Amino acid sequence: MNVAAGWIVLAVVIALFALTSIRHDARARAQGLSVAPLSVTLFRIALAGIGGAVLVLVCNSNRGILIPLRGVPWVVPFVGLVILAWSVLMGRTALGRYLYAIGASPEAARRAGVNVAAVRTAGFMFSSLTAAMAGIVYASWIGSISTDIPGGNYSLYGVAAAVIGGASLFGGRGKPIQALLGGFVIATVYNGLALMSVGAAVQYMATAVVLIVAVTIDAVVRRRSKAAV
Repeated sequence: MNVAAGWIVLAVVIALFALTSIRHDARARAQGLSVAPLSVTLFRIALAGIGGAVLVLVCNSNRGILIPLRGVPWVVPFVGLVILAWSVLMGRTALGRYLYAIGASPEAARRAGVNVAAVRTAGFMFSSLTAAMAGIVYASWIGSISTDIPGGNYSLYGVAAAVIGGASLFGGRGKPIQALLGGFVIATVYNGLALMSVGAAVQYMATAVVLIVAVTIDAVVRRRSKAAV
C-alpha cells in the first residue's frame, strides 16, 4: 500500500483498539468485575500506537535498490487479520475453550461432554486453512511455486515459533499472538545468521538450540506447576 494508506490504516486500527479496550473495561466495571485502572489501559493504547508508528515508519522508508520501494506490505494487515480471527476463535468461542480443554487433558474433556474427535478434526481443519493461507503468501512473495519447497524446514520453524512464543507442546496453553512473537524471534535468528554469511547447517543448529531451550523451560515450568498443585 502507499505511504498515506499505511498511516490511515494505522490510525483506524489504533482507534478501534482504543474503543474496544475502553468499552470492555467500562462493561466490566458496570458488572462489578475488577479491571485495570484507566491509566493502564491508556498506557497500553499508547504503547500500541507507538509500536505501530515505528512499524509504519520502517516500512515507509525506501527499501529499493534500483527503484524506490516504500509503503507497508499488504502481508502486514493480512497477518494481523488472521491473528485477530484466531484470537477471537480461541478466546471467545466454545470451540476455542474445547480446544484448550482437549490440549490440557483429552480424557477430562471427554468426561465433561466434549466431542473430542469432532473438535480435533475442526482444529486440524483450521490449522490446514492457516497453512494454505501461508502458502498463498509464500507464492506471492517469490512469484512462483514448485513442489520441492523445503516444507520440513518451515514445519520446524512453525513449531519453534509457537513454542518460543509461549505455546506448550504438552497442550492446553498458548495464544496466536504468542506464535507471531515467536516467529519474530526465529526470523531474527535466521536472517541475522544469513547476513553474517553463516552456513545453513549452523542456522538449523541455532534454531534447534533455541527450540530445545524453549521446550526445556516449558517442561520445567509445567512440572513445577503440577508439583505446586
